[in-house]
Amino acid sequence: MNGYRRTAIALATVTSLAACTQESQNKIGRSIQNWTGTDGIIEIYAGDKLVKRFMKIDKLSTAAGTTDGTDRPYRFGYGILDANLNGEVDNGEKKVYFEFSDYSTSYVFFENPA
Repeated sequence: MNGYRRTAIALATVTSLAACTQESQNKIGRSIQNWTGTDGIIEIYAGDKLVKRFMKIDKLSTAAGTTDGTDRPYRFGYGILDANLNGEVDNGEKKVYFEFSDYSTSYVFFENPA
């Protein structure tokens, strides 16, 4: 790709984003965050008791319908199951797939502060 074409694409992208409303820009930002993720931790609670923890999450995504594209009421990702809930990745703890409901699951998702 030559320099002129790259510059034209970059200019078109900036112009398109500038024309978006703040709400649209926020939605685009959330989509990018869903795609790129962070080094995250999710803790799942039953009442006030911690019952599951997944660590080293690189992507937490919102499910979307395949035909209509609308968001589904659950999220999913891959992370290491902290089986003993000690907050560390121990030998034998493996990366697993998980999903949880946005409506009925009490959870906290945060970036690993370490």
